[in-house]
Amino acid sequence: MKIQFNTDKNIEGHERLEIYFTEEIQKDLARFEEKVTRIEVHLGDENNAKSGVNDKRCVIEARPAKLQPIAVTAHADTIEKAFFQAVEKIKKTLTSTFDKQHAH
Repeated sequence: MKIQFNTDKNIEGHERLEIYFTEEIQKDLARFEEKVTRIEVHLGDENNAKSGVNDKRCVIEARPAKLQPIAVTAHADTIEKAFFQAVEKIKKTLTSTFDKQHAH
């Protein structure tokens, strides 16, 4: 499973975040290793330098083998919170998708 990160120009310290978040994704999504070919993470700050409520965005797109891509989005007041919320969403979505596929 390849993991790719994309950040907008408003995200600082993206190298450190990329290393940390990659480890978290590998740990949290390890059971999907054989079923997902790629994970793309998109991090952004929608209000740029201005502060705002839930202005940090994390989109995680999973590319399951032989299925359409699946994407989830989470907004929070920090990049870390948005990331972990998105990871939980993609984990639930992938579990549901593969459970349905297994049932058929």
